[in-house]
Formats: sequence, structure tokens, C-alpha cells
Amino acid sequence: MTTLQPPAAARPRPAGPPVRRARRSWTGWGFIGPFVLVFALVFLAPLAYSVYLSLFRTQLIGGTTFVGLDNYQQALQDSQFWEGALRVGLFLLIQVPVMLGIALLVALAIDSGRLYGKDFFRITVFLPYAVPAVVATLMWGFMYGTRYGLVGDINGAFGVELPDPLSADLVLASIGNIVTWEFVGYNMLIFFAALRVVPHSLYEAAEIDGAGQWRVITAVKLPAIRGALVIATIFSVIGSFQLFNEPAILQKLAPNAITTDYTPNFYTYSLSFAGQQQNYSATVAIVMGVITMIVAYVVQLRGMRKGA
Repeated sequence: MTTLQPPAAARPRPAGPPVRRARRSWTGWGFIGPFVLVFALVFLAPLAYSVYLSLFRTQLIGGTTFVGLDNYQQALQDSQFWEGALRVGLFLLIQVPVMLGIALLVALAIDSGRLYGKDFFRITVFLPYAVPAVVATLMWGFMYGTRYGLVGDINGAFGVELPDPLSADLVLASIGNIVTWEFVGYNMLIFFAALRVVPHSLYEAAEIDGAGQWRVITAVKLPAIRGALVIATIFSVIGSFQLFNEPAILQKLAPNAITTDYTPNFYTYSLSFAGQQQNYSATVAIVMGVITMIVAYVVQLRGMRKGA
């Protein structure tokens, strides 16, 4: 016996859940859509344009021509670029541990509850971060001056001859001092915020076990804020590779010590605006960005592995 099927138009349609699921999916896109749009405009689009520029070369004869990966090959063989990259590598190997170490000590001192006037002290340490980098560099550059600044005044007042902070041998350390002064408060705030959320039950257990202050720091506090330590280290590594403001401003005060290729970012700026080599400048920026990502990833990997 043959059963007659109703026509397609007369068949009952599925209930509402698929429609609701579709609406929910579009609702989610509505929430993240503005972020995706801004992210594409301010990050993806400039990055894509930089990659596009790096594949061309502009010459007086022949104009702009497609060269493929020739600019990258030139960058990998560029001694000026690698000297600047090694310089900032040395900078971060010394400056970052010093800065984070000071920030951690200050955060531990404030968190201990034994520091008198800790609120005022916390604000005082954080205050240099509120000073714009340009203003801070100009201020320290004036103090570094041997003929018109603080160093020169000390030399004249006491009849001594202090080393020139802006000499070729000391200018990198002088820049490190400025960066440390600027960002100790910022990193201190990260560490202090992480310390404030450590469960008090851990301190109570350590007190029951008879642990002293040093044991509490090494066995309770530092492991509890390991994530904050890793984040601050990654931010500091990225900031070191992006070093630009301090050498660019001090270059006017110490032209013999700070050249236009002193750091990769300064080199990129000089190539683009002074040398009119936008294509090669984009190439150097991309290569430096890749190096920065690799180093930051290695730091994150090691930090998370130690915490596992």
C-alpha cells in the first residue's frame, strides 16, 4: 500500500531553535564586531601594508620595482641593523633584571605592612611613570650635562672630574638609568596588585609551619605571583626592543655617542624619514618585529614551564 506524502509546502517546518541559534551567533558578532574592525584597521592593515612595502624598492632610475625577498636578504646582512639589535639585546639583559628586581623589592616592602607611610611611598615610586618619556629624557639629559647640568655643577663645586654620562662608553648605561627610573613604578604596581590577591590561608599555613619572612617570600609570595613576573618580563623585553625615545632625544646632546642606527627602531626611523628608504625601513621593522616575538615567546615559554 502506497502512503501519500503531503506536498513540501504543507509539511511542518522545524521549530525555532535553529533560528534562535543563528540569532545568537549574530549577536556575538555584534559584540565583538567593533573590536575586530578596530583591530583590523590599526593592526592588521598597517602590518599588511608594511609587508607590501617590503617587497618593493624605489630607485632613482627605474622607479618602484618589485624585488621579492631581496630587502630581507639585505637586512639579514646589514651590519648596522645587527649592531643595534645586539646593543638592545645587551641593554635588556642588564637593565630588565635590575628594573624588575628593584620593582619587586619595593612591592614586597609595601606588601609587608612594615613600611611607614606606604601609601605615600607607593605613589612616589609610581609618579615617574606619569611623566612623559620625552620630558623625562630631557630632564635627565640636562642633569647629565658636564658643562651646564648637574654633573657639571658637581664638578665645579667640588673640583672633581666625574665621568661624562653621555660619553660613548656610558651612554647606554645612562639610557638604562632613565628607563629604570620611568618604569620601576609601573612594574611595582603589577607586582603589588598580584601580591594583594594572594590567599591569606597560605600565610597562615606558613606561620603555623614556623616559616620566617624570607621563607614566606621564597615559598609563598614569589610562586604566587609568578604569572605577574612573567607578564612584566615580557612587557619589559618588548619595550627594550622598541627603544626609541631616549636615544632619539639624547642624540642631540651626544651626537658622537648616539648614531642614527643606535637602536633598530631609531635606525628604522632614520631610514624612513631621513634616508627616504620607506621600503627598506619597513623590511627592517618587520625583521625586528619577528625577533621580538620570538624572544617574547621564549620568555613566556620558560616562565610557564617553570611554573608548571
